Amino acid sequence: MNSESLAAAGLLEALSRASEILADLRHPFVRTERFSYFFPPAGARVGTTVVLPDGREITFEVSIAASGRAFHVEGGIQSEEETLLELPRKSVPDIEEGLAAFDDYAGEVAAPAERLIGQMLEELSDN
Repeated sequence: MNSESLAAAGLLEALSRASEILADLRHPFVRTERFSYFFPPAGARVGTTVVLPDGREITFEVSIAASGRAFHVEGGIQSEEETLLELPRKSVPDIEEGLAAFDDYAGEVAAPAERLIGQMLEELSDN
């Protein structure tokens, strides 16, 4: 396998890992919807949208894109129009660093999920 094939395989593995991490965001009182898609010219985004009983959505997502001579990684959590977590865009020169940052960001986005979902459900029950 040449280096480009290895990089492509590494990217697919990272997308799969991140998708699994974010797919594990579950709670008995919410519905979840996984998503993954590619965007031009050379990017991919994976995540999970949690739908609360009142219809509000919380989106947990990470993305990686190649542009110029760098790989750009982003991640965050959105609730409707409110940003709950926005990780700084990280730009790195090679794919291995980009995939490591992508893995880290998937973990950082998933880490507060249970607490955030619990807080928003508690707010619903208080109303």
